[in-house]
Amino acid sequence: MGAYTILKTLHVLSAIVLVGVGLGTAFAMVAAHHGENRRRDPAALALVARNVVLADWVFTTPAVIVQPLTGYLLMGELGLDWTEPWIAWAVGLYLFTGACWLPVVVIQHRLAALAKAAAAGGHDLPPAYHRLYRVWFALGWPAFAAVLAIVWLMVARPG
Repeated sequence: MGAYTILKTLHVLSAIVLVGVGLGTAFAMVAAHHGENRRRDPAALALVARNVVLADWVFTTPAVIVQPLTGYLLMGELGLDWTEPWIAWAVGLYLFTGACWLPVVVIQHRLAALAKAAAAGGHDLPPAYHRLYRVWFALGWPAFAAVLAIVWLMVARPG
């Protein structure tokens, strides 16, 4: 197996992880806040938020590192450069996604801590928890849309 095949495989796998874990963790968080958990049990929310944080560290963070590294190396393998419009768009969208994702990671940590504290004290979730969740939710949509656009750009490579 040549360098190109290895790099492309790693690049595609890291994209799959970004999309899959992003969708899975978003689903877990939203489902924990709605549906059968409408009463918003702090202990349940603390567990879900903690697992979402763990998934981001174990899966998303390595993929976030592998994605640009393999992309850059693939550019060299294919003789492409930064002047390709689709590459410039992909990089811009990647940076935009990171600008949304980094605050989301911080928010997830804070949501887990607030829910854990509420559960330990036998209290309802504080208003700060609900504000942070709304910000988390709002940042997730454009970030996920940008990731999907990046995948489309990688596949279509429009002129």
